[in-house]
Amino acid sequence: MSPKQQRGEATAAHVLDCALDIYASDGEAGLTLGAITSASGVSAGSIYHHFGSLQGVVVALAQSWLGRLLGELGAELTRAEDARTGVHAAVRAYLRFIQVHPDAARLMHSVTVDREITARARQIRGAQEARLAPLAAWLRAHQEAGQLVDLPLPVVESLILGPVTGIARRWLSVGDIDIEEAVRTVPERIWRSVSP
Repeated sequence: MSPKQQRGEATAAHVLDCALDIYASDGEAGLTLGAITSASGVSAGSIYHHFGSLQGVVVALAQSWLGRLLGELGAELTRAEDARTGVHAAVRAYLRFIQVHPDAARLMHSVTVDREITARARQIRGAQEARLAPLAAWLRAHQEAGQLVDLPLPVVESLILGPVTGIARRWLSVGDIDIEEAVRTVPERIWRSVSP
């Protein structure tokens, strides 16, 4: 990678770090192009060059953190000895991730990001393919071994991640879920929905 490319990547990473800080302190309404340029010291033109728009910054930030989350889930699955252990570990890892990174998790689960992900679903899924492929392979292998319910893989993935995403959103927005209790009880409930 050339020094110019390295500087470009460093600039983009700095912009994303500043954007998350702004989001954490001022919420979505505070996440403006002006706030990002002020906090980062990066010009609006440079931000447009790297991200295309303010929404591009938000999507890139969400994708970055989604990649981290998927990486952690994938690592947990590959360490698991069987499907039940893997499902339990992945669910716990997701819930722990939102506890450790609540600001990033709040952004990832926001209405704005949902809207952008829906509008760009194929593009975003393609960008995360390297992280998603091991998860799909793990699910497929355990399904073929008879350790997971015989349903289409997107359905199995939704049965595992859908409830966890719902719990995450509720905990992040309303706060009326005891996350420690969820960590203890939800993995087995989700396992029952995907066990053969």
